[in-house]
Amino acid sequence: MRKVTMMLPADLIERAMKVTGKGLTPTVRESLEQTARSDVYERLLALKGKLKIDLDLDRLREDREIALR
Repeated sequence: MRKVTMMLPADLIERAMKVTGKGLTPTVRESLEQTARSDVYERLLALKGKLKIDLDLDRLREDREIALR
């Protein structure tokens, strides 16, 4: 963990806390996690159409059925 001091607009904090229904720390943590997730999502989108995946869905379904028995 890391303790930080930030200067943030009060109205932005109030709006964000109203949306999350949580206190300041959980709201800031959730916002940071969402920002990090969106970066990963953007990088994954950049790979769209660049990966060739050859799957046999029927075979995968058969394997799953066998595993569930």
